[in-house]
Amino acid sequence: MMRQAIRDTLHLLRLPFSFLLLPIYLLALSQAAVVNENQALWVAVILHLLVYPASNGYNSWVDRDTTPIGGLKAPPPPPKLLLYTTLVLDLLALAAALWIQPWFALGVGVYILASRAYSWEVTRLKQYPIGGFLTIFVFQGLLTYATVLLGIVPPAHWQELLSPHQAALAVAAASLIGGVYPLTQIYQHQEDAERGDRTLSQVLGYRGSFIFAGSFFALAGVILALNLKLQDFLLFSSFLLPVLAYFIYWAQKVWKNTQAASFEHTMRLNLLASACLNLCFGLMCLWRNG
Repeated sequence: MMRQAIRDTLHLLRLPFSFLLLPIYLLALSQAAVVNENQALWVAVILHLLVYPASNGYNSWVDRDTTPIGGLKAPPPPPKLLLYTTLVLDLLALAAALWIQPWFALGVGVYILASRAYSWEVTRLKQYPIGGFLTIFVFQGLLTYATVLLGIVPPAHWQELLSPHQAALAVAAASLIGGVYPLTQIYQHQEDAERGDRTLSQVLGYRGSFIFAGSFFALAGVILALNLKLQDFLLFSSFLLPVLAYFIYWAQKVWKNTQAASFEHTMRLNLLASACLNLCFGLMCLWRNG
């Protein structure tokens, strides 16, 4: 019994899903003028092995999904151990963040509160089309980018964090996350409606979800074009081509038949986009240190 609970808890933490959120961290790391490398490693661990898995687990505990969710095609019933595990991970994340830097810990704490408000039955921001989107755009995008910088940049260089350059890049990161958001809901219209949630993708419709996503991807591209070095933007453009190709291919399929708005296509786009952006921003980090 306990072994099954442990196995199901590990599945519902969806540790591999953190890979999909890694691009924001790598973009911030690649664009910081000065980096504390030891702290940079700890920031990555805290966010991707503690904060994000705890958020995933809490969302699964509340929603008790029986149909596919991000990273899991067949989620198991959440055991009570899952809730306790998310609380322990949150406490470990806050303690480790406080050890690194108090302001970084504040950013982590605000993110945790926002992610709980997103799923918790009382607040449940995810049931509102605009509230859910703004939670992702502001907290998983803007706040996360700024929080990473607070953790990796030495305080003596924090004036950089207030620069228009970093503000623009934070908006670009948030636009990439925000653009994907309705596409992560596009295959769940029926289940969300049965639960009483009115998601952004439901409001936009199948075609509107792709138009919305494409608009935010374009906005991110324009911002990056204006704020990255030429070699970095050319690298970004080349890695973005396969993502755009699949995005257009999938949009055309959905245009003809809404059954193509499936979990499988959503995950393929997410994995392809994350892999390409992680490679792109990872190379930019290497160039920065070269």
